[in-house]
Amino acid sequence: MLTLPVIDLKNKVSAQEWQLRVDLAACYRLIALHGWDDLIYTHVSVRIPNTEHVLINAFGLRFDEITASNLVKVDMAGNIVDADCPFEFNPAGFTIHSAIHEVRHDDICALHVHSNEAVAVASLQEGLLPISQYSMFALASLSYHDYEGLAVNEDEKRRIQEDLGDTNFMLLRNHGALTMGKTIGDAFMHMYDLIRACQIQVQVMSTGMKPLLVDQSIVDGIKAQANIVHTGLTGGQKAWPAMLRRVYKEDPSFAL
Repeated sequence: MLTLPVIDLKNKVSAQEWQLRVDLAACYRLIALHGWDDLIYTHVSVRIPNTEHVLINAFGLRFDEITASNLVKVDMAGNIVDADCPFEFNPAGFTIHSAIHEVRHDDICALHVHSNEAVAVASLQEGLLPISQYSMFALASLSYHDYEGLAVNEDEKRRIQEDLGDTNFMLLRNHGALTMGKTIGDAFMHMYDLIRACQIQVQVMSTGMKPLLVDQSIVDGIKAQANIVHTGLTGGQKAWPAMLRRVYKEDPSFAL
């Protein structure tokens, strides 16, 4: 059986970076616990504030193998910062994340998944419909990006940036979902809402019955409150500590 390199960065990075590493590793574990992972693919990244450095998962590791120490630190050009890092990262995945971090400095976390329901809704001409309360949260700040093939083309970065704008939720057509957050907890809660919205929409549509759509005036009202939807007290400040407790209970090795 192949074993992973054992590294310990706890006392070798700043306290700020270490806390981000712990939270990001917890986010990866939560994605696995919720069944949103895709073997070794997709990514969650976080930009270390006031730096040009981004933390991202090592390519080849399952999400339930991610720890605070084995996250890879790269610069905005896609170069691994630590010369003695024993891991690599997926350059195709970094195309999307680097594009976002270049223009969204305050929203430090970008979370991208390929869950079945998110891909299904992203592949519908109508996209996400105002069916459930979860969809209200996402529709308050939702954008779309058309599929252009594997994300390895540098030219696509500008179009991703333009399509994302200042939204916190994005459906990548025929591909998956992306959420942003000022904290890792906020980005996670946004993804929770988006995936639940997609799951409910797929379930409703599977009945073959005509869905009851929420009136646009109500959607617009929630959009006016978009800045408080699962941010602050309803995101990273309250829900995230509860999520951390779950990960510690399941397997505290993520924090090593």
